[in-house]
Amino acid sequence: MLRNAVRIGSAFAMLSLIVVLVPAQGPKGKEGQASQAVRAKSVLGAKVSIQGDTAVGTVDDIVLTDEGVVDYLIVSEGGKLVTVPWDAVKFQYDKRIVTINIAQDQFRQIPTYTAEQYPSFYTPTYRTQIYKYYGLTPGQERRLERRLERKP
Repeated sequence: MLRNAVRIGSAFAMLSLIVVLVPAQGPKGKEGQASQAVRAKSVLGAKVSIQGDTAVGTVDDIVLTDEGVVDYLIVSEGGKLVTVPWDAVKFQYDKRIVTINIAQDQFRQIPTYTAEQYPSFYTPTYRTQIYKYYGLTPGQERRLERRLERKP
């Protein structure tokens, strides 16, 4: 059942990614230039590398939240899959290259899985653990931390 949900989510990702990532002729960029459209197929299959330009696989899938926001990329490496938080990647869309700022030994410690047995992406333990490998804090927790910092 989870696999079917992921497949349906993948189809939804293809459609939603355009809306989430792409204001086709929308708002102006940082320097007053129109934003460029980013299509899901320019992300799926993109080559993934880590620090030192070490190739580690390709983007196999995209995971969205219930609100349609891209949350994770799934990187395929020799039959194994690795979850990568969206916040941990930088894209070169024109070259179809994804870069993750993580050392190779740290990347190799991240748990892998297969297409037959996807993890529960949104259990608090899994989410926190995965983000920690990349030196990040999940979005909701970051917002909560900011609120706590503001309180006198």
